[in-house]
Amino acid sequence: MATIYIVMGVSGVGKTTLGKALAKRLIIPFYDADDFHSQENKAKMAAGIPLQDQDRWPWLDSIVAQYPLWKTKGAILACSALKESYRTRLKVDQLQVKTIYLSANFSFVAQRLAARKAHFFNPDLLQSQFDTLETPKSGIVCDATLPKEAIVKHIMNAIQRDQASPLGLIGLGVMGKSLARNFANHDIPLSLYNRHVPGMEEEVALQCIRTYPELKDCKGFDDMELFVNSLALPRKIFLMVNAGPAVDAVIDSLLPYLTEGDMIMDGGNSHYLDTERRVKDLQDKGIHFVGVGVSGGEEGALKGPSIMPGGTTEAYHQVAPFLEAIAAKDAQGNACCAKVGSGGSGHFVKMIHNGIEYAEMQLIAEMYDILHFHGKISLTEIADRFDEWNKGETNSYLLEISVIILQKTEDGQPLIDVILDKAQQKGTGSWSTTAALQIGAPFDTIAQAVLARIISSQKEQRLKGQQLYNIKREEIKNIDTTILQKAYQTARMINHAIGFETLRKASAHYQWDLQLSEIARIWTNGCIIRSKTMERLIEILDGFDDNILFHESVIPQLIKGNVALKHIVQHALGAGAAIPVLSASLSYFNAMIQGDSSANMIQAQRDFFGAHTYERKDKEGVFHTDWEVSQ
Repeated sequence: MATIYIVMGVSGVGKTTLGKALAKRLIIPFYDADDFHSQENKAKMAAGIPLQDQDRWPWLDSIVAQYPLWKTKGAILACSALKESYRTRLKVDQLQVKTIYLSANFSFVAQRLAARKAHFFNPDLLQSQFDTLETPKSGIVCDATLPKEAIVKHIMNAIQRDQASPLGLIGLGVMGKSLARNFANHDIPLSLYNRHVPGMEEEVALQCIRTYPELKDCKGFDDMELFVNSLALPRKIFLMVNAGPAVDAVIDSLLPYLTEGDMIMDGGNSHYLDTERRVKDLQDKGIHFVGVGVSGGEEGALKGPSIMPGGTTEAYHQVAPFLEAIAAKDAQGNACCAKVGSGGSGHFVKMIHNGIEYAEMQLIAEMYDILHFHGKISLTEIADRFDEWNKGETNSYLLEISVIILQKTEDGQPLIDVILDKAQQKGTGSWSTTAALQIGAPFDTIAQAVLARIISSQKEQRLKGQQLYNIKREEIKNIDTTILQKAYQTARMINHAIGFETLRKASAHYQWDLQLSEIARIWTNGCIIRSKTMERLIEILDGFDDNILFHESVIPQLIKGNVALKHIVQHALGAGAAIPVLSASLSYFNAMIQGDSSANMIQAQRDFFGAHTYERKDKEGVFHTDWEVSQ
C-alpha cells in the first residue's frame, strides 16, 4: 500500500511549493488541503476570523474521505495540521500516513505572506497559527528557510531511508530499461538513476517510471547522492552504461557515497582486463565489483537473459536471488545464471560467447551465399530449407531468426535485398580474437568471422575489385542441401570446440576455475547462441577435460561430417564463393587430426635467420645449426 505524506506547517511556510516538487520527484499526485475547506471556512479566514475546532473537524473528515482514492498511488497533501489532534484525525488504521514538518520562525513566514497576493488567508491570522502550532514529535522535520532544492533533497533522503530499495540500476538505455522492467516484473523494486544532461537527458528515470506501469514501485533519480541513499545496506548497484571510460566515470561519482561492503555490478560489454583492474582497485576500498556478462539483446533483457557473473563467491551469493530471478530458465527450469569464475571471468566468458556468435552468424551467411548467389535458389526456398534444418540437430535461435529475415518484405520486395552488405561490430569479436592470441589459443573460425566483417565494410574497394577483375561467380548446380546441412553442422561443432577450448585455456591461464559444462548450460536459453548443439554440450563437457573434437560421441559425427565439409568447401571455393568460416573450420579440423605438420620447416627457418634453436624428434635437447656451412 502506498504512503500519504502530509506536508504541514503554518500558512506561508511553503507547503504547496514543496509539496508539488516532492510529488514530482515521487511521481504521485499532489493535493492542497485548502481545496477541501467549505466556503464558510474560506469566508471566515478571508474576514480574519480564526477557525475553531468545530470548523476544522468537518474539513479534516472531508480529507480523510479521499483516502480510498489515494491509497493505491499514494499522495502528497499540503495541510496546516497544526495540532497533534488534527494530525491524529488525519491518520487512519491500515494506511501509511507520514508527516513532513516545515519549520520556520515568525518573521520569515510574515515576509512571505506579505508578498503573497490573491489568497483567501488573511496575514493577520499568522500569530494565531503560531499560537496554535504543536510541534510534531515524529516525522520528517525540515528547515523551511533553506532553498527549495535543499529541502526536497533532505526530504527525499529521509523517505528513502524508510523505504530503501534492495537494488539500484544506473543507465536507462535500451538494455538498462529492459532489465529494469524485468526486475520489476519479478517483484524487485528498484531505484533507477540516469544522468542529467540539460536539453538532452532530463528526468529520464522519472519518465521511464511514468511510461511503464510495472515500474510503479520504483524510484527515479538524476541526483547521485539521493540515488545511493535510497538503497538498502549493503548497497547493490547494477551499471548498464557504455563500456570504457564511462564505467570508470560512474564508479568515481559513486565512491564518495559508498561504504565498505557495498557492491557494484557492471552489466555492460566491458573488456575483461578493465574488469580485473576494477576488481582490484575497489577491493582495496572494501567495495565488491562484479563483472556480469548479459546476453540476449533487448528481448532477452526484458524476458529473461543468460547471465554470466564473475567475482567472489561472497559477492555472488548477495546478488544471486536478484540475477537468478530475472534470468532465462533451462530445460529443467533452472536459472540460466551462474557464477562462472573470479575476477574478470564474467566479461571474458561473455566475450567468447560473442565470438562464437560472430562465427555462427557468418556460417549462416555463407549458407545463404552458396544457396542464393551460386545455387540460384530463391529466398523463399532458402527460408523453407532453413526452417527444415531448424527442426533437427541444426536447430538454433540464429537459424530461426534467419528464416524470418528471409521472409520479410517491404513494398512487395524482400527486405534483405536492399540491406547494404557492410557488417558492423561493437568490438567484442576483435577483443576475443586478441585475447585468444594472447593466451595461445587457436581461434580460426571466430577470427575469420571478424575479418569477414572488416572486409565487408570495404564496400567501395570490393566494387572496384569486381570491376577490375570481372571474375564472375560460378553457378553450383544441383546443390545437395542434405550434404550442405551436414557441412554446416560440422562447421558449427568445430566452431563451438574452438570457443570452449579458448575458455579452457583462459581458465588455466588466469586461474579462474571455469566450469565449462555449467557455462554451456546457462547458454541453452536466453542468449543469442542458444541451440540444440549447446544442449548437447552440457553432457559432453561434464567431466571431460579435453577438446570437444576428441569426445567419443563427437568423433563419429565429425568423421562423416568432414566428408560433407570437404565437398562443400571444395565446390564453393572453386565457384568463387567467399566462405572464410567454412574453410577455416576445415583447416582447423585438418590441423588437429594430423600428428605431423609443416611446422618443422618454420622452426628451421627461424633458426636459420635468427638462431632461435629447435628441438628434435630423435634426441632430447635444444639445437642450433649453422645452415650455410657445407656438411
